[in-house]
Amino acid sequence: MEELNCDTAFTIPLFGGIEIAESVVVTWIIMAALVIISILLTRNLQVEPENISKRQLALETVIGVIQDFFKDILGEKGKMYIPYLMSVAIYIGVANLIGILGFKPPTKDMNVTAALAIMSIVLIEFAGIHAKGGKKWLKSFAEPTPVVLPINILEIFIRPVSLCMRLFGNVLGSFVVMKLIEAVAPVLVPVPLTCYFDIFDGLIQAYVFVFLTALFIKEAIE
Repeated sequence: MEELNCDTAFTIPLFGGIEIAESVVVTWIIMAALVIISILLTRNLQVEPENISKRQLALETVIGVIQDFFKDILGEKGKMYIPYLMSVAIYIGVANLIGILGFKPPTKDMNVTAALAIMSIVLIEFAGIHAKGGKKWLKSFAEPTPVVLPINILEIFIRPVSLCMRLFGNVLGSFVVMKLIEAVAPVLVPVPLTCYFDIFDGLIQAYVFVFLTALFIKEAIE
């Protein structure tokens, strides 16, 4: 039960004390690590093909594959949202895997998954307004028939809850299972299972989150 709690890392002595959760601190660590890695990977980039290093070639290949994946889903109209989706995918992927290094995954905190879901749903609705205009966006809630208006409005609130709970539940479930296995068989058994629960499942959850967000954006801009 202690492992399941999201403890307060420290308190800022302002306004009666601002508690900073452990998930926030781990997120800061992830952000700092990603910034440093990004700087190192993007140093001395070249334009001329003959001067491109293997590091740059590998980086461009990976980024190109991810961009093509999202572009196939969103099309030309939605390509402006690809950087956000890529950033969220990288963060969630690293956050889910960081448990291997001994940190508690930030995505085990429902506040983190709720924040990610709210950001995504705000972007989804913004995409709809940006693509259709305010009036057409409002009219879309009454499509295909005005009878479904309450359902379409309710869907705005259902989507972030679905995104939040799916990510939170799967990460928390994997975390609990691994802790129980480590308690029962702490030596050899957890090793292959870690490859699934900590690595494979963590990456799958990142993929599912951004994939659903991309689908919702595509639906909003059509």
